[in-house]
Order: sequence, then structure tokens, then C-alpha cells
Amino acid sequence: MTIWTCATCAVEHPDTEQPPENCAICTDERQWVPASGQRWVTRDGLAAEGYRIVVRGLEPDLFAIETDHELGIGQRGLLLRTPAGNLLWEPPGFIDEHGVQAVAELGGVAAVTASHPHLTGSSIQWSQAFGGAPVYVAEADARWIRRPDPAIRLWSSSIEVLPGVRMLQLGGHFPGSDVVLWSAGADGRGAMLTGDTVMVGADLASVSVMRSFPNYIPLPERIVRRILEAVQPLEYDRIYSAFRCLETDAPAIVSRSLERYIRWVRGDEPED
Repeated sequence: MTIWTCATCAVEHPDTEQPPENCAICTDERQWVPASGQRWVTRDGLAAEGYRIVVRGLEPDLFAIETDHELGIGQRGLLLRTPAGNLLWEPPGFIDEHGVQAVAELGGVAAVTASHPHLTGSSIQWSQAFGGAPVYVAEADARWIRRPDPAIRLWSSSIEVLPGVRMLQLGGHFPGSDVVLWSAGADGRGAMLTGDTVMVGADLASVSVMRSFPNYIPLPERIVRRILEAVQPLEYDRIYSAFRCLETDAPAIVSRSLERYIRWVRGDEPED
């Protein structure tokens, strides 16, 4: 039996003799299947091709967990270290002994989660490597679970995953799309891990929210406003999204960016 991983989104699927016919996550309108068709990879196959896990520090108690070479969507996994245990956020779709050892030396994994179904990667394999650590999945997105496992814990609205680490359901990209608020991050000013729920722009001076980023499907005003109103009371200064970081002044940038978004979808901005 083999754990099959979709080559396009790098989300693991159940142990079976043959791979599934397709990846339901990628056939959804928010994602995509390459013109060449559905392709599956395996852990052993990726290792034979030279894939490996790389761990690097981002700030005190926050570490990037990445795959070299790039795999699937290519998100940057994050290991958030706390005195009560570590949170693995958006793990890559690959795992190896070197990566497990590096994470173990940083304190291991007490919980695993992601902002939404696209970035769950090899959550169950990482969980199993650390004694079946709970894998938190938003109840609103339960139908997108690709590899069922007893470690999965459904949640909704808000949950304190670890002391000082709170997960909040904002919706938008997916109904269960969430963020993690880390009160000790950014030297005590607070940091928010957002994945694709709130995406940092390439200019490093803006953010955006979308139903689909690769297929350019926007969100309606009511959902954008709901996200904006949900994050405005939060205390944080820094954002780590799936690929980029807003180092400081993140609340002002979020408010400015989403208010601009609303003006554009309302038609209040002049063409120029």
C-alpha cells in the first residue's frame, strides 16, 4: 500500500495499491489540474529524486520548514515553538528522516494545522512522526479531508491550540479558512500566520483575499468586509503568509488593502 501525494497541490491521500483517479482539491474551481493531466508522487520516489526537508530560522521560536526542491504549491511550512509545545503550520507535502530529526531537536510537534485544504500537505505523516499529534481541521472544510486519520480534530470559530497561540476562522478562500494569532511573535508585538487566508502581496506593502488566487476569482464585498472586521480588533504587528512576510505595521496595511478591495468591487475607484 502506498501513500499517494498529488504532484500539483502536494496533499497526501490514503494508503492504497493504486492512486485515486483524480485529486478533488485540484479539480475544484479554486485550484487547477495541469494540461498534462493528474500526476501522483510518493515519498520514496521524491527522496530518490533528491527532495529533502530544510529547516531555517525566521525569528526567535519560528522556523521555516521547506522542501528542496519545490513541491506542489510550494508553501513555506512554519514551526512555531512555545514552552507548552510546538505547532506545525502548513507542513510541506514531503517528509524525511533529516527533517524529522531537525524538528525533534527544536522540541518536536504538539499540534499540526493549516489555513485551508490546499496547504495541508503531509499533515498525517508529520503527525505520525511525532506520536500522533492532533491535526486540527476546520469543521466547515471537513469534506476536503483527503486522508482520514484518528489524529484529526474538528474545530470551529476559535480555538487556543497552545497557550498564547489562538486559531481564528475567518472564511473567504474556503469557509473554514483561518489564521493563527501568536501573541509572543515579533518581539512581543504579536504575529499572525495567515497562509492564503490573507495573502501578502508581492510589493510587501499590501495584502489580498480571494476565492481563488491562481484562477483570479475575487470575493464579494460582504465576505471581504467580514474578514476586515474580524481582524481589526486583533493585536499583532507582523504577518507570515504562505510565501511572504509583512515585517511591521501589518494591521494598517491590512485595513488599507481590504478597504481598497471593497472600493474596487463596489465600483467606487475610477479607471486610470
